[in-house]
Amino acid sequence: MKNNAVNKLLKALGESTKLNINDYSNYIAFRGVGSACSKRWLGNIVPADLLRLSVKEAVEIILTLSEGCIFYDKFPDYIGTPVYGDKWGRLANYIEINDRAIAVMDNGCTCKGILSCIKLLPAIPPSAKSWANCIILSQIWQNIYGDAYEKGPFEENSIYALRLNTSYSDNIIDYSIVDKITPEEQLKAYVDLAHFRGLKVGFRHVISADQIKVARPYHDDEIFSWNNPEHIEIYITECVKLMNLGFECMFIDSAKHIGGYDMANYTGVGALPDYHQMQYILNEIRLRTGKTNISFVGEKSSDDFERYRMMGLNAGTDFITGDNFEAVRNLSERLKYCRDYAPGVEVTNDNNEGGLSYEQKLNRINSALFGFNLASDKLPSFMQMNDLFPLRYDTSTHHLMMTNPSYSADGTALSHWENLFAKDDGRYYNKCAGELFAYALNL
Repeated sequence: MKNNAVNKLLKALGESTKLNINDYSNYIAFRGVGSACSKRWLGNIVPADLLRLSVKEAVEIILTLSEGCIFYDKFPDYIGTPVYGDKWGRLANYIEINDRAIAVMDNGCTCKGILSCIKLLPAIPPSAKSWANCIILSQIWQNIYGDAYEKGPFEENSIYALRLNTSYSDNIIDYSIVDKITPEEQLKAYVDLAHFRGLKVGFRHVISADQIKVARPYHDDEIFSWNNPEHIEIYITECVKLMNLGFECMFIDSAKHIGGYDMANYTGVGALPDYHQMQYILNEIRLRTGKTNISFVGEKSSDDFERYRMMGLNAGTDFITGDNFEAVRNLSERLKYCRDYAPGVEVTNDNNEGGLSYEQKLNRINSALFGFNLASDKLPSFMQMNDLFPLRYDTSTHHLMMTNPSYSADGTALSHWENLFAKDDGRYYNKCAGELFAYALNL
């Protein structure tokens, strides 16, 4: 895509493409420690501090925090992905952001989640010297029931069930401006801004057949089938489209169970691809994009390491929690010669229903960021939005994946953002997490 998607987005929103330094952000930004002092981000915040801003103000902050300390008064025409080699996924920190939860909720509708993600980018710690931070978006495609609508706090509206072969989610795209900028260009603007921040970007995808539908013009949706070659082709094509926009990681839900492995613990709905099918799919995505640096991450794919390495994965979740620092460091040492694939350290996952203390989560982040003898041997790690920006006490990561409630006290989007997250204690926690990242960036 040759055109400058960020400038096109600004114009579509009625803004000038001429940018100005944000002096306040320049003043308050956190910095990496030591030789990483040029790596900057906004810590000691709650998300509403940024979500209340305009997209242009967020873009100006992103450029103000440029690692090269060069301010561009117009967003550059080309931004490449941060270069960490083809095997970057083996070492990365993966941070999943629920873009639907931070979308604009207004008059019962949910929209513009990708614009909220852009606004939150300045608060995501940048990548370290030796490894990348990668943001995983919880939703890209339409969910099957209730896409674009908020629902009651206990009314199911799962984003684990999606529609392929159609456009992207109304929760995520700003469809009020698609006559000026396409959904793909809106996603590309987000990708370019994330890359400018020194971050990798990815998306979550499900593989349980009964949780996927294939849209057909003027016909009812079809339930997805792994026995239907056309459906498999649609699945691959949808992934390739996103990779060609600049996404470079796919988080595969329920990957542990591909090929019928450990089905006694499978909690998805519907059939799964067999082992060789998944090998084929991942290989095709790499071939068709021409990208050798895509990271495929498998949920809970961490029992039989060789099985998942040979499938084409780079990292797997939920093998070790990070509660025991020495256990993490010992596992890192044991796997240091495994350069293609490694199981990861979890802070929390998308099934987390709360209950962990701030101290326990900070301890897990510490283990994830420092649990090794050499930085080059670090294990991958997995975190949720809640691990950087704590949610309010009566909700959880999993609750927000399964439901789409508004927490607004007055019907406005700003009130939802203010009440979705913890307030003063959340701000203090964010500061503490930021201090851990500050030391890690130098490694």
